[in-house]
Order: sequence, then structure tokens, then C-alpha cells
Amino acid sequence: MTAKTKHTNPAPVVPPTAPPPAAEPAPAESSPDAISPEEIDHLKDLAARADENWDKYLRAAAELDNYRKRVAREKEELARFTSERVVAALLPVLDNLERALAAAQEHEAGNAALLDGLQQVQTQFRRTLEEFGLKEVVANAGHPFDPNIHEAVGHIESAEHPEGHVIEQLQRGYKLADRLLRPARVVVSKGKGEEPNAES
Repeated sequence: MTAKTKHTNPAPVVPPTAPPPAAEPAPAESSPDAISPEEIDHLKDLAARADENWDKYLRAAAELDNYRKRVAREKEELARFTSERVVAALLPVLDNLERALAAAQEHEAGNAALLDGLQQVQTQFRRTLEEFGLKEVVANAGHPFDPNIHEAVGHIESAEHPEGHVIEQLQRGYKLADRLLRPARVVVSKGKGEEPNAES
């Protein structure tokens, strides 16, 4: 008896399966340090505004500084102008006081008290004006004539003083804070007159 061949059913061939479709990468989570283009544009706008505001601040600070300097300069000029007007108005008083003092000195006998009082007033008056910056212009006899501080009211010949030098001061001159307030009025020498030639 022949053995029956046992037929075995072959295992079904399973076709190779295709690899599973690759999963789409999940969207990367945004990093907390990442800046969007909109935010970049916004920051640029803020920076431009900051630059503009800084320029405005610098201009305003410069204008304020200029204003302060201008006000200080105008205040100084006003004070100087006021001082000049006050002192200039008082100069004729000083002139008259000096004339009165000179007259009292000529008649000193019996007027000692008056002379002493005038001298004290003159000294006090001069000191007060000097506190405002008043300085006398030097125009003594023998000094060179200076048209910047002297006013020539006459020219005469003089054998004692060379040409162009002061012979006599007629009225005192004064400066206030190095600015000429009133020139000294003087008589100026023309030098020696021409001597006539001796004819033999």
C-alpha cells in the first residue's frame, strides 16, 4: 500500500507591504526667542521714533541753552546800560562839587569847616562812583594826547611841552568798566613856534 502523499497547501504569498506613509512633520513649535517679521517692523518703527524724539530733545536742549545765554547777556547789558546812565547823570554833580571845593580853597580863611565838609563829601562821592566801576581818565599836563580818551578843545604853541602833548586839562574824563564814558577835555601843544630868523 502506497502511502498517500500528503499535499500541503502552500502558505499564501503575502505581497510585500509598502512602508507606511511617512508621517508629516508636526509643525515646529515657535521658540520663545523667535521674532516675527511683523514684530521686526514694529521694532524698527519704534527705533525710528526714538531717534526722532532724541533729535527733538537735542534741539530743544540747545535752544534752551541759547535762550539762557541770551537772557544772561541781555541782563548784563541792561545792568551796564543802567549803570552808565546813572553814573553819566551824576558826573555834572561831581564837576560842580569839585568847582565848589576849588572856590572854597581860594577863600579858605574863615571857611575851614565848609572846606573840610566839601572835601569829605567829594571823597565819599568819588568812592561811591568808583564802586560802580568809575575810573578817571589820565590827562595830566605833559602826557601824550590820545584821541581815544581825550578831546582836544584847543591847540596852542608851547615851549615847555612837545607837540601832541597835553598842556592843560579843562574837564576830567571818565571810564566805566573799561568803556569810555566821557573823554577828558584838554588843550594840546602845537610845539614851539618858529623863531624868526635873525637878519644880520
